[in-house]
This record gives sequence, C-alpha cells and structure tokens, in this order.
Amino acid sequence: MLGIKEIQELIPHRHPFLLVDRIDELEPGKRAVGYKCFTYDEWFFKGHFPEQPVVPGVIVIEALAQVGAAAILSLDENKGKIPFFGGISKARFRQKIVPGDRVMLECQIIKQKGPVGVGNATAYVEGKPAVTAEITFAIN
Repeated sequence: MLGIKEIQELIPHRHPFLLVDRIDELEPGKRAVGYKCFTYDEWFFKGHFPEQPVVPGVIVIEALAQVGAAAILSLDENKGKIPFFGGISKARFRQKIVPGDRVMLECQIIKQKGPVGVGNATAYVEGKPAVTAEITFAIN
C-alpha cells in the first residue's frame, strides 16, 4: 500500500490537486488501484453545487488519470517525468459521487508506444461503476 508520501514520490501532483489518498495495488507500467475519500470540505463543493454537492466529472477523470500516472511513472525509465492528457474518450458518468463516498479508482494501461499511451479507467462507488473513460496520455 502506498500512502500520500509515497504517492507524491511517484507523481508530481500536490495539494489541493492531489486526488488520490492511497494506492493499494500497483503493477508498474500496467495497472494501479487507488482510493479517494471525498469529504464535504473539498474545495469544489462550495460552488458545485451548494444545495446538492456533487463531485465534478472532470475531478473524477483527473483522479483516475492520477492513478494511471502512478502506474506509468513507477517504471524506472519514467521516474521524475510529467504525464499530460492527450485525450479523453468514451467517458460515461453513471452515478453521482457525493461527500462521504469512498471511491475506488482503477486504471489499466492497454497500450503504450514511446511516450504516448492509453488507459482504461473506472471509478467505483460501493462496487458499482460510477465513471468510466479511456484516457490518452503523453509523458514528457
């Protein structure tokens, strides 16, 4: 299991934009599974939406990308590099994520050629898929 300190040694994201609390499974270059516990104190809930707080879809996609980044950046040849979005496709938002939800974030790298790759990513709430997407990345 990787905690915040170990995650920060892998990926360049920092508070308030580090969106992964821990990583329980890590297969370098292949797959990672992490978790994020969303609390009511998250900065984005003040405006999204005060009467009915919901995690913005782009935040969930970013959290998934960070888990994928941990898988890719855990390879020796990628340590210290920065992963950038190259594209997001097939994104589906199946259920809301709200304060109090513990979200399992899974990203499996399905192809990589040079610095560009693609990951299949799913965010689960209580074992059910909440968000799915295909994420393209470029490592620089």
